[in-house]
Amino acid sequence: MAHVYFQINVPITNSVRPEQRGWHVFTGPADTWAEALRIARETYDAAAAAQEAGFALPRRRPDGWGARGLRPGWVLDWTAATVDAWEHDRMFQISRYPLYRQDGRPS
Repeated sequence: MAHVYFQINVPITNSVRPEQRGWHVFTGPADTWAEALRIARETYDAAAAAQEAGFALPRRRPDGWGARGLRPGWVLDWTAATVDAWEHDRMFQISRYPLYRQDGRPS
């Protein structure tokens, strides 16, 4: 089970108005940075394919990854993506373990 939560920031550009730029952010657990980037890309590809075919975007995957808020006509620059591991304390959980309150007791 992955115990590191990652944030992948992918630059996006509007294909019609290239001066419009932004970021698409993906988050989820993975064992390595490379795996996090791979999963984010797979998640995006599945969502983009569904959107292109006229279907609703897939819900969050069982592993916690999802792609919401896709913008048609925007191009993602995966070569410029950055991957960061989130720092967290006991208040943040991504696995099957119980959540903890500030006093350290399970919620």
